[in-house]
Amino acid sequence: MAKLMDIDELADYLRLKKQTIYNWLHQGKISGIKVGGVWRFEHKEVDSWLKSKRRMQKDQKSGEKQ
Repeated sequence: MAKLMDIDELADYLRLKKQTIYNWLHQGKISGIKVGGVWRFEHKEVDSWLKSKRRMQKDQKSGEKQ
């Protein structure tokens, strides 16, 4: 079974305020599941989302070769 986090756990995990998480939900930047009126987030999906938001190093982004 997938590990689900609530808003408090996600905020702690990302080191953000809960309001930021709520804002991201409203803006569609992050997705979650509402269970019994409480938002839940799958740990694996959060990690995948974080990986997708990584930025490349400046020299790789500009296309320079090392």
